[in-house]
Amino acid sequence: MGKSSFFTGQPVFNQLLSFIPAALVSRLSKKYKADYYVKRFTASDHLVSMLFCAFHRCTSIRELITGLQANSNRLFHMRLTTTPRRSTLSDANKRRPEGFFQELFHQLFKIHYGVLPDSLKGETLFKRLFVIDSTTFTMFCDVLKGAGVYGHNGRKKGGAKAHVMMRVEDQVPSFVHLTEAASSDKILMPLVTVPSRAVLIMDMAYVNYKLMAAWSDQKIDWVTRLHPWLRFQVTQQRKVKEIHRKQGVRRDQTILLGNPATQSRNPLQVARLVTYYDRSSKREFTFLTNNQTFSPLTIAQIYKQRWNVETMFRGIKQSFQFHNFLGDNQNAIKIQLWCTLIAHLLVSIVRDKVNKLRKRKWSLANITGMIRQHLTTYIHLIGFLLDPDKALIGYQHPNPREQLLLFKT
Repeated sequence: MGKSSFFTGQPVFNQLLSFIPAALVSRLSKKYKADYYVKRFTASDHLVSMLFCAFHRCTSIRELITGLQANSNRLFHMRLTTTPRRSTLSDANKRRPEGFFQELFHQLFKIHYGVLPDSLKGETLFKRLFVIDSTTFTMFCDVLKGAGVYGHNGRKKGGAKAHVMMRVEDQVPSFVHLTEAASSDKILMPLVTVPSRAVLIMDMAYVNYKLMAAWSDQKIDWVTRLHPWLRFQVTQQRKVKEIHRKQGVRRDQTILLGNPATQSRNPLQVARLVTYYDRSSKREFTFLTNNQTFSPLTIAQIYKQRWNVETMFRGIKQSFQFHNFLGDNQNAIKIQLWCTLIAHLLVSIVRDKVNKLRKRKWSLANITGMIRQHLTTYIHLIGFLLDPDKALIGYQHPNPREQLLLFKT
């Protein structure tokens, strides 16, 4: 690849936007009436502006607008027809339906990572792993009800919660539901669609007897930790192999899960308890599952994959800005969160494309930092990430005399 092939007629930001089909944006805009009574600042303009905000980690509307104005000569490349005023963007954040951005995120996942199949029969165990979990974004305003204890002044900080299902293979959320932080985690359980033969990994907070039984009927395996309040009765002590005992497995039991006093509403179901001692943390864990065939050590190893979703949450929070929001209303906050998740999805698409071609893998944080530094640079993004040092050899900086003077005397 020659040096000239590293450069392109489109800035990096436009290359990222090319992963978002314009036809999809137009269709969803009509579906949600996102452009009704709009003269200039369309849903597409709004999306591009908020993605610019996410990549540059803007902390205020003024910072975002001045950033767009500083790149006004590149507005055409960025699909922007005009630079919005602060009041225009503020009104759009308040009035434009956040459902437009929500469905756009989920449709983009389906386009680039595929629609989840009805069944995962024949797939390897790793390809069948899914994790559901949640993460909280704390904010100083009390627009969304926060979680945790009250402060000394009797008030509680607001917060938003993202309920997420992630396929372990992709390391990208496949489904997201936004609520206030005080919402229960298990609100996500009836909303997700899990393929047959999948293995669903959950924390102990996700308890719903009826859904867990329904998943078993649909041939969906689930693995979670035993909640201290759960009722069960041990029916069988399963034999633990000596090799598994040496690796930390202490007990393997078959149980009847559920409360006998309420079995008319929630019938008792056969489940399994695996007690495992982790030598590295010097802690004992008890795992609850409906799978009766996996070895107890496999059950413990499956649950360890739950850490992947925590790693993803940490990566998103480190790479993007969640401390300051551009609006003080629920709709504006959710729009900013959805656009940040879309920005994360775009970076993940680039990361996966580059890592397939590169021996040394990029982390999400490094790629996000590179993109932030070169967002308006006319350089081929994929080629640049494959060999950053070579790509910048011979890069010609613009002649200062040809640039407009910021201050004239």
